[in-house]
Amino acid sequence: MLTRRSAVALVAGSAAALLLGLPGPAAAQADKPLTIMTSLPNMAFPFFVHMQKELRAEADDIGQITLMESDGQGSTPKQTADVEAAIVSGVDGIVISPNEVDAMAPAIQQAVDAGIPVVTIDRRVEGVPGILAHVGADNVKGGEAQGQLIMEHFPDGAKVFNLQGQPGSSPAIDRNAGVHNVLDQHADKYPFVFEQTAQFKRDQGLSVTEAGLAGMSEPPDVIVAANDDMALGAIEAAKSAGVLDRVEVIGFDALPEALASIQEGELTASIEQFPGEQSRTALRLLVDYLRNDKQPENALVLITPIAITQENIEKAERLSEVK
Repeated sequence: MLTRRSAVALVAGSAAALLLGLPGPAAAQADKPLTIMTSLPNMAFPFFVHMQKELRAEADDIGQITLMESDGQGSTPKQTADVEAAIVSGVDGIVISPNEVDAMAPAIQQAVDAGIPVVTIDRRVEGVPGILAHVGADNVKGGEAQGQLIMEHFPDGAKVFNLQGQPGSSPAIDRNAGVHNVLDQHADKYPFVFEQTAQFKRDQGLSVTEAGLAGMSEPPDVIVAANDDMALGAIEAAKSAGVLDRVEVIGFDALPEALASIQEGELTASIEQFPGEQSRTALRLLVDYLRNDKQPENALVLITPIAITQENIEKAERLSEVK
């Protein structure tokens, strides 16, 4: 409770600061140095490299922020250990995209229980009360955009070859659900003739597609992939099988290499989920809470993805990176 004496002291302190040309309490809080852990699932993926780059850029723009950057290396035990080490070191806050949403929940709960505010990005964790906010793409809508594009390009029906992402990751689950939401309503016209995970990896996108095509008497009409790495691997497999001219390939993430492939006419489309905007928004929400004690207006911030084709490629977030 603010007593009369403490209120007078606060006013006097502020007045003195003004007379001396020093920052008052509010200004001092606004400039408070912060140490924030950033933890991404696997920096071997260009998508997460871009997210970390944008987190770093936003930290520089805001100022007085030291990032403790962590690479989960595709390992939940590694990412868990990183979070535990950050808790012990006394970081001010954490921005994290969990490798596996369920398996990382205990470590994130440990951080919340320690009084460290946590903002999740890209991958949302359920069942952990006290997370400050989640910022991500609406991956269900992204998968639905893939399904709608298939229906637009194949109004009379199509055989669909589906490359799914890493089991247990919320983007993989949601993107797959979105594609099925749209196409399952017309299952007779859009049958899934092949479905298998390729772990979000290009080499597995290549090998899984090779194996799938080898078992078919004729190629599918479209290959839909839960990320661009798998889609680019699938393109190589379709080339090797001599069927790329008969198959459309649709990816997800709008990586620079995928955008170049769209320009070249090999990749039909990719879903843009604006990862840089996700990263910057998440860090701003966390810093605003730490410095200004401001709760996010919305604890769930979902950005609506869009399909990028040759017709609207100028809307891609990373088009300037295309070589």
